Amino acid sequence: MLKTALQPRWIAGLILALVISTVFVLLSEWQFSSAENEGAPPAATTEEVRPLTEVYTPGVPLYATQADQMVSFTGSFEPGDQVLIPNRLQDGEEGYWVVTAFAVDGAPGDEAIPVVRGWTRDPSNAGTAPEGDVEITGRLLPSEAPVAGAQPEGTVAALSSAELANIWDVPLYSAFVTAHETVPADQQSTASELERVITGPQPQEKTINWLNIFYAVEWFVFAGFAVFLWWRLLADSYQRSLEEDDDYDDEYDDGPGGEPHGPTTSEVKK
Repeated sequence: MLKTALQPRWIAGLILALVISTVFVLLSEWQFSSAENEGAPPAATTEEVRPLTEVYTPGVPLYATQADQMVSFTGSFEPGDQVLIPNRLQDGEEGYWVVTAFAVDGAPGDEAIPVVRGWTRDPSNAGTAPEGDVEITGRLLPSEAPVAGAQPEGTVAALSSAELANIWDVPLYSAFVTAHETVPADQQSTASELERVITGPQPQEKTINWLNIFYAVEWFVFAGFAVFLWWRLLADSYQRSLEEDDDYDDEYDDGPGGEPHGPTTSEVKK
């Protein structure tokens, strides 16, 4: 069989099978690497405060690599654009987030961003946002999905930028910020009964996409099958050559007296 395998056409076939197998193995590795979805960025990155306008562009989805980032920005609150978000926990107690639109300095389209100014147990203590120029430092988080259902006036069920953009009639970032620190430009603190909503970095978790794992195993099987197919064809060719040799030997089998005989005179004339 080795003699058959060393024939040029079978050597070329083996090289082709190995090339195909290599491609399939690379595809398998790619699927394995894609099976692990990227989680939140490491805390060493997210805890470094960066300018909002450098981290995130309005009008595009907030990806996992951008979310959870501590950001800072300046601008001013829009006191008339404020809502309450019910059913928010703070130290185990249920209350309301107070969310106000904030016009961001340097936003490409004069977009505003919803800012969680704080938490309160009593909605009557929401108060109004400070006026004038303010600097905000807080955590950038993805917008929530809107929740259907009637809510009391001035209240929405979820912090959805799309929903708030319709309510406030202003262009908004597709994200929001929980204000960890609010500093007026005049450095004069304003009294507030709100508790700050401090959000920590998200846990570093990664999820597995089992469909990608299945595809990875499938490509690996294909790689092995390419080599197996070459071997199977080689074995069939070798078997055919043995059968042809047996047929040839049958034609020249030993005659009476142990002497080999060839074709008869009539066979030769033919």
